[in-house]
Amino acid sequence: MKKIYEKWNAIPLIARIAVFLVLGALLGIFLPQATFINIFGNVFVGALKAIAPILVFVLVVSSLANAGKGVGKQFSTVIVLYLASTLLASLIAVLASYAFPVTLKLTEAANNTAPSGIGEVLMTLINNMVQNPISAMINSNYIGILTWAVIFGLAMKKIASASTKEMLTNLSDGVSQVVRFIISFAPFGIMGLVFNSVSTNGLSIFVDYGKLLAVLVGCMLFVALVVNPLIIFICLKKNPYPLVFKCLKESGITAFFTRSSAANIPVNMQLCEKLGLDKDVYSISIPLGATINMDGAAITIAVMTLAAAHTLGVAVDIPTALVLSVLATLAACGASGVAGGSLLLIPMACSLFGIGSDIAMQVVGVGFIIGVIQDSVETALNSAGDVEFAATAEYMQWKKEGREVSFKWDK
Repeated sequence: MKKIYEKWNAIPLIARIAVFLVLGALLGIFLPQATFINIFGNVFVGALKAIAPILVFVLVVSSLANAGKGVGKQFSTVIVLYLASTLLASLIAVLASYAFPVTLKLTEAANNTAPSGIGEVLMTLINNMVQNPISAMINSNYIGILTWAVIFGLAMKKIASASTKEMLTNLSDGVSQVVRFIISFAPFGIMGLVFNSVSTNGLSIFVDYGKLLAVLVGCMLFVALVVNPLIIFICLKKNPYPLVFKCLKESGITAFFTRSSAANIPVNMQLCEKLGLDKDVYSISIPLGATINMDGAAITIAVMTLAAAHTLGVAVDIPTALVLSVLATLAACGASGVAGGSLLLIPMACSLFGIGSDIAMQVVGVGFIIGVIQDSVETALNSAGDVEFAATAEYMQWKKEGREVSFKWDK
């Protein structure tokens, strides 16, 4: 078994994923009744979601307890990059909605409860910060996990002995090894997820919501392939596409199928290790990015809100559209890192145009219908961006220190 496992890992992960992705699609087309294949996807996503809170807490505590001086210098840069990218994404979405106005076929209202305003979103974030740490880990509340991990890490840095700090390092290495083991079986998980999507949804949503999906996906691709690379180029003065394509290939593909930024945290941390980034930094910036780096969520909120306005014939002037961009940016930072997390923030944005909750929740219902594509692309954009900007911030620090920044990595 050990030799088989070693031979399996000797094959490049992306090659294994590509083969099993095609296999999952073919099984979904020709054997849609073989629903037992879904278990591979369920187990893979479940394992990632289970290990991610433990991984984040242990890595952050260990990193801060063992960190030297100056580690915190890059975090302000990372946060600025995250927020700037999200704001630009919402502006792109507004411009695209003006250029290609979309009207909706409203469906039955969704049953979920949406926040009433930005104040409620911010209050929820604050409350999540002080949630019981055990409850935060059980509920995958990453704001709470980060908050308590930082507190514990700083406390351990001050009082822990050298042997205790070494124990924390060994613990974080052990959890990281578990993550590597789970990710090595990603191809089977991807096969199950692809099978489920193809066998369940087919291509019908392209017919009913083709234009809406075209605007949403078009905006997300533009941000992924133009806006984010431009930000990276401005910061590093280097061709950004090797880094962008590396992140899209190794982070974006798994995020596309898991549809959860939170579940993709272990994948992103392993990618950061491949990129040679500082574990003390990315162990915090990656889970933080899964919370506040929400380009795709900002696009979804802005496009769906303006589609509702166009459907109802509500006039949207430029100043109000700009306010919507800022509101979408702030709201996106409060979107949960789970499938469909951005959709429940649409009613809050709709209230800016006086659109009632009944209509707004019908728009949310449309969002859930197209979510198999919209949410997949949204998560891929968000998750890949987490690594891109974490790497950019660190590479900027390298340049200040006179170190070479070279986009050459192991395959």
